[in-house]
Amino acid sequence: MLLIMKLYLFIFIVISLLLVFAVPTYLTYRKTGINPITFGKEDNAHNYIGRIFKILMALLFAVFAVNLFSPDIYRKFLVPIAYLENHTVFYIGLVLLHISMLWIIIAQLQMGKSWRIGIDEDNKTEFITKGLFSVSRNPIFLGMITALFSAFLLLPNILTFFLAFAGYILIQVQIRMEEAFLQKQFASEYSDYKSKTRRLI
Repeated sequence: MLLIMKLYLFIFIVISLLLVFAVPTYLTYRKTGINPITFGKEDNAHNYIGRIFKILMALLFAVFAVNLFSPDIYRKFLVPIAYLENHTVFYIGLVLLHISMLWIIIAQLQMGKSWRIGIDEDNKTEFITKGLFSVSRNPIFLGMITALFSAFLLLPNILTFFLAFAGYILIQVQIRMEEAFLQKQFASEYSDYKSKTRRLI
């Protein structure tokens, strides 16, 4: 991979993490006075998922950093999958990564003040069913799954495979926890929404 492309991917990942986590967190707090990050320190499944996902995101950042700054370490310790390191796989991953990030950002904008990271049991939010939420009950999670898979296609190695697999499992668990919460909060309205809209796509 050319150095310029390694640099582009690293910068893109940094900007993406800021746009999908830091920026909406700040904007939501400024508009509502509510911290949208709901994961706490209590020892429960919800907070455990939050802690593990932070680790996965840090590792994802580290993979792209090592790929740029320490290619020898990358090839020695991350066990690249040689038969997936080709132009076709790379460009599929590149296209999917850009689409997934745009998809996530649009879904977050459509959530507006209701956007949260995790389950907010203290503040009632608006029930969003329009836009991307009319075709997927969890468009942000769908985008995140696609982004993790894209990272594996861009840098196919044992760590990105683990991140994509572990991220998928964590997201599936989180989806079911959030859907159970929404079912209690919105009752028949949510049941009707579930009957018309698929969980992912």
